[in-house]
Amino acid sequence: MNGKTAIVIATGVLALGLSGCATKTYVQEQVGQATKAADAKIGEVQKQTEATQMDVTALKGSDAQQNAKLAQLSDTARDALTRAQEAGKLAKGKFLYEVTLTDESVKFPLNGAELSKEATQALDAFAEKIRNENQNVYVEIQGHTDGTGSAAYNLKLGQARAEAVMRYLNVERGFPLHRMNVVSYGAAKPVADNHTRDGRAKNRRVALVVLM
Repeated sequence: MNGKTAIVIATGVLALGLSGCATKTYVQEQVGQATKAADAKIGEVQKQTEATQMDVTALKGSDAQQNAKLAQLSDTARDALTRAQEAGKLAKGKFLYEVTLTDESVKFPLNGAELSKEATQALDAFAEKIRNENQNVYVEIQGHTDGTGSAAYNLKLGQARAEAVMRYLNVERGFPLHRMNVVSYGAAKPVADNHTRDGRAKNRRVALVVLM
């Protein structure tokens, strides 16, 4: 082997060596980039999983709060929620709160359904609360009476008082009719003793059950 041949072979070996190093470096870079990409993807998945778990926890908490609230409802409020759900009137089927206008503070005339000044003021405050909350709520208006009079008469009187409230909220406060419903219980759902004057005053009431 002459000197030139030896130089050519050495140069080739050196080139192969350098090429091998370059290839190894390239492969390492590609592997590194792929690893970083995989780590980033895993991180995103972990974040999404954590977010999903937080959402589930929040939903469970919301359901628990709603269940606790439902457990404290009056029978008539629970009835209102059931009726609204069965009628398909609610988007979420949730109870928000109940406002009761009793004869102790909101005087109805004897055997009448006209709204007193105190009643309209209370309804104005109720409508303002609804407006400030800016929610598409559904309201069932329930009429109740004391135990005096016949069952049939009390049903009519309770209905008349509930309709008077609905009419005021619609005409005077602009609350849409399709977001309200009225029902009369007459004297069937007393909250106090009908044998006392104070008890009868508590039983003569209109309840506004606010649902969503």
